[in-house]
Amino acid sequence: MKALLQSWQVWALLSAGFAALTAIFAKVGIENINSDFATFIRTIVILGVLAALLAMTGQWQSPLTISGRTYAFLILSGTATGASWLCYFRALKLGDAARVAPIDKLSVVLVAIFASIFLGERLSGSNWLGVGLIAAGAVLVAVK
Repeated sequence: MKALLQSWQVWALLSAGFAALTAIFAKVGIENINSDFATFIRTIVILGVLAALLAMTGQWQSPLTISGRTYAFLILSGTATGASWLCYFRALKLGDAARVAPIDKLSVVLVAIFASIFLGERLSGSNWLGVGLIAAGAVLVAVK
């Protein structure tokens, strides 16, 4: 069991499962509410859950121990996350969850491209084929 909890693949699959539930729950939850306000409520819930998790597991650390560079990139990441959530909820408000979610997952394709360009990560030919198939699949699912 401990080996499973140390596996990035397990955590990635759990992330995918929770992301799928996010789309379904959000689609129902935003029926009678502005999508931006729904994102605000979602953010409050996330803050509460994370605060409880940090408290229960003793993972809180002093903000003074964090470097300026780390803060800068976490602030950029948080800003991108917020923008992503606002766009995602707006898309869910306007479209079908089964079509919105695959287009949102084109982020997988963009991560591969950005990681290659900006982080110097290298993918094999078969990896790039998979990235291409993800892109094609997302487009095919999104088309009416």
